Amino acid sequence: MPKKYKGVFIVLEGPDKSGKSTQAQTLGKYFHSLGREVVWTREPGGTPFAEAIRALLLNPLHTVSPIAELLLYEASRAQHVQEKILPALKAGKIVLCERFTMSSLAYQGYGRGFSISVIEKLNRIATQGLEPDLTVIFDIPEKYFVERCRKKAADRLELEPAQFRERVRRGYRELGKKHSGAVLLVDGKKPLAAVQSRIRREIDRLLRKDCL
Repeated sequence: MPKKYKGVFIVLEGPDKSGKSTQAQTLGKYFHSLGREVVWTREPGGTPFAEAIRALLLNPLHTVSPIAELLLYEASRAQHVQEKILPALKAGKIVLCERFTMSSLAYQGYGRGFSISVIEKLNRIATQGLEPDLTVIFDIPEKYFVERCRKKAADRLELEPAQFRERVRRGYRELGKKHSGAVLLVDGKKPLAAVQSRIRREIDRLLRKDCL
């Protein structure tokens, strides 16, 4: 299906503390060096309304039922796509987003045990059928999460037990292998420069294709 927008949509996925934010900062600078206008955003969040939902979802003082959690993520996503992502893509910008639909499949599907097919339907409704041009999945073992989590206070999802995180990690690996779109699975424990080099090669290929 041909794209309905001029921009490029890149999503960074992976378990908590896998390096998404660090790579997003470096990639943002790289795109600017190429003279490309980039919108750096995140899920849940990205707009004032969606950020308010994020605050509720990740606050460790709240107890959130699994079904409410899933629906709140999708509500945040629907607002994010409509208000920020689609307008930027239609304007020809590069959208660099930390997390998107695959996160719901990994966390609420593999992690919580919800039906994958139901989540896929909700994702399609929330995104209006929008899919990334490239999804980069960062994979890290549990010990790296523990080491990195010591550096700041944990949010509600980061306080989940190790068994939950392992289900999520397995979900990401399986989704990366069977996903029909453009997906790059990256070893997140490798040195930052090596990871960035691997991602840039794929992005350069994508940008060349986009210019054809």
